[in-house]
Amino acid sequence: MGCDGGTIPKRHELVKGPKKVEKVDKNAELVAKWKYCALSQEKLKRPIVACELGRLFNKDAIIEYLLDKTAERPNTEVVSHIRSLKDVKELNLTDNPAWEGERRNIKGDCYEDMHLAMFICPVVGLEMNGKHKFFYLQTCGCVFSERALREVKTVICHKCGDPFQEEDLVVLNGTKEEVDALQKSMEDRRSKAKTAKKSKKSKDAKVCQTQDSTADSSRSSSVNGASSRGISSDSAPGPSSSGEYLKSLKAPPAALAGSKRSIQDMRDKSETFKSLFTSHSSAKRSKEQTSNWVTHTPYHF
Repeated sequence: MGCDGGTIPKRHELVKGPKKVEKVDKNAELVAKWKYCALSQEKLKRPIVACELGRLFNKDAIIEYLLDKTAERPNTEVVSHIRSLKDVKELNLTDNPAWEGERRNIKGDCYEDMHLAMFICPVVGLEMNGKHKFFYLQTCGCVFSERALREVKTVICHKCGDPFQEEDLVVLNGTKEEVDALQKSMEDRRSKAKTAKKSKKSKDAKVCQTQDSTADSSRSSSVNGASSRGISSDSAPGPSSSGEYLKSLKAPPAALAGSKRSIQDMRDKSETFKSLFTSHSSAKRSKEQTSNWVTHTPYHF
């Protein structure tokens, strides 16, 4: 059973066992979640948004996805629940003073700490690198660590002062169980909003119907009043001419509408005020003052 050279094969070379499960590097997984966009796989840069399931995205990537959903992109399943920009919240993050960005290791000849985060908790100073649990508020978008919310219990945001409730907290890059709970609450919230919208539409329709019925009743009462005053049914306004009839009732008499009082006849106006108008005697020209030729913009008084 030897090969060329008289070598003897070993057991693991002849018997094939089960394939080893590939293990994902936890450090690389944390870096991919907390430093890269979940949709475009590019590095996170401001403005950064988070969805209702706690995933981090670049805002420009979300806008490009919403503008053209037919384009072929990887990882589109992570944004299938995003319908518009209302489904994401722009995060109010706190910069890490120890973060120097990519300027520190331009040449690539020094050690780069992959766990050094760009942002920190504004209360306790923990880095947002995946080792600690972080939450964001759906009301204002501020981001805090779990330790800060646990040690400093309050109902007002530590950073901007806006009030919030426990239901407004969304965990960032949570576990599978936490993501399932967030998805369930998201579906419940959307179903409640949908039913509330339907009830509002039905209520508006009922209000319109009541307004129409009151208008019809007022029209019928006006017709009955006209008949009681001696107006014949032929002259009473019908449903088609009700608007014209109401306009005729509101219209002023022809004598009053046609009569126009001249400004020169007003005794309460001064002579200086009357001279501002062309109807004043000083504005009229005599025959000697009028010219025989016509200009481009003639004035005739």
